[in-house]
Amino acid sequence: MNPIHVSSRDNPNLVRLRKLAGDASAYRKLGSLWVEGDHLLRAARQRGWTPSLVVLTEAAAARPELLALAEGAAKALVVPAELFKPLSTLESPALLGAEFTLPAAPALLPDAASVVLDRLQDAGNVGAILRSAAAFGVRQVLALKGTAALWSPKVLRAGMGAHFGLQLIEGLALEDLDALRVPLVATSSHAMAPLHRAALPSPCAWVMGHEGQGVSDALLARCPLTVSIPQPGGEESLNVAAAAAICLYESERRRSEQG
Repeated sequence: MNPIHVSSRDNPNLVRLRKLAGDASAYRKLGSLWVEGDHLLRAARQRGWTPSLVVLTEAAAARPELLALAEGAAKALVVPAELFKPLSTLESPALLGAEFTLPAAPALLPDAASVVLDRLQDAGNVGAILRSAAAFGVRQVLALKGTAALWSPKVLRAGMGAHFGLQLIEGLALEDLDALRVPLVATSSHAMAPLHRAALPSPCAWVMGHEGQGVSDALLARCPLTVSIPQPGGEESLNVAAAAAICLYESERRRSEQG
């Protein structure tokens, strides 16, 4: 692989990557993803993803361990730091990034342990939930219409590499959940059954709702079980990402105990 040195901001590759970095939903139009930083690039490569393009700053190209991350890519560019900065969504830009072809939406797995995201707005929350899902063995995340773009740069960064080990389907309508054969389980501060005492089905699909409005009434009506998370400290509610981590841990703990 022979990296190409680029010094013009009008290079077509850089123009495309600026669109990907600057617009949370641009990946849907352009069919590719912009992944910034060596941690995310390593995580993708460890899961068998091969970048179509790697962009390295001159500083990164001088470091063999970072240059090695570009091996196998169809193309690699080396740019001055000032050309990489507009590609970054970080206060301190990374030293490299990569473009991947957007994978085709997988088929919904009817019997898989899942997480359903109902109109979550905050990219940090969405990414953190994806990270918890991957950590606790959930294979599938289903995002209803109105949820933050799953493959946006901010969600990718918050997911810390979890994306590359999950089945992600977004833009779903409520009726699409009819394809699931696992029961839906939602959390609500008004539920009578506390999480630690509830008879949790395994596998199930945990439903996580909008940060302010919670799970919609229409979706709650589809959930045969609704549980609450005890909060003896007296807070009104938990952050949705924290609630998701607690619920997914409890599901995995029960599954492990039952063998």
